Amino acid sequence: MSESTPRITAQYLEQFSHQTVRLLGKVRQLRGEQATIDAGGNVSIYLNRDSHLQLNHAVEIIGKVQNDLSVRVMACTDFGPENEIDFVAAEAVVDATHRYREIFYEKDT
Repeated sequence: MSESTPRITAQYLEQFSHQTVRLLGKVRQLRGEQATIDAGGNVSIYLNRDSHLQLNHAVEIIGKVQNDLSVRVMACTDFGPENEIDFVAAEAVVDATHRYREIFYEKDT
């Protein structure tokens, strides 16, 4: 894959509008083709046909940030019950990704 997919949390959505990103979050709500995940804040997700999410599971979303700061899913992975994931460690990875971004991704200008 030639396109970088920086790891982000909800607070970074605005900085990555129209870009492909990775989010790790907890599934909080499912409504047909839409979902809400908690990724350091609520994020609206637009699912694709291959998305099979379960409430209270951890999920990694690879998707494109839309104008309204929702994310359109390109791929997703269910990591099982949310209590099996160390979200503090995951947020530390996100922090390091943006602190040392030159290692992880190129910033659009």
